[in-house]
Amino acid sequence: MAKQSTDTIDKCDLCTSSICCTYITQEVDTPRSIYDFDTMLWQLYHHDVQFYKEDGSWFMKILNYCLNLQPDGRCGIYETRPIICREHENDFCEYDESTEETADLFFGKPEDLEKYCKKKFKGWKKRYKKFEKKN
Repeated sequence: MAKQSTDTIDKCDLCTSSICCTYITQEVDTPRSIYDFDTMLWQLYHHDVQFYKEDGSWFMKILNYCLNLQPDGRCGIYETRPIICREHENDFCEYDESTEETADLFFGKPEDLEKYCKKKFKGWKKRYKKFEKKN
């Protein structure tokens, strides 16, 4: 989170876009099946949703700024901010490198995931036929 105090200059003071306050991430179950990846594809069709895999875990990233982010990039509720904000460390953060650069796998748009799934699953293109048989 952007530091409220101006007594010391640190990385948060240099970060004019308050990157860490412009998205949320949520760990998700590891996708394994065609159906799991097809569900991710559906989610990627929604505005500002991304997925990535990092250190063996999968995450959904939603690009959406914090309601408490002030025009100057500082936190409007710094003294009463949530614990997760207090725990945030900036030793190595998105100011240094973006998630897209550091993730083992990154899917920023549906086309990225489609390309990956075509390589991962031989039956990716035929997944609709299996669905049609059920109905």
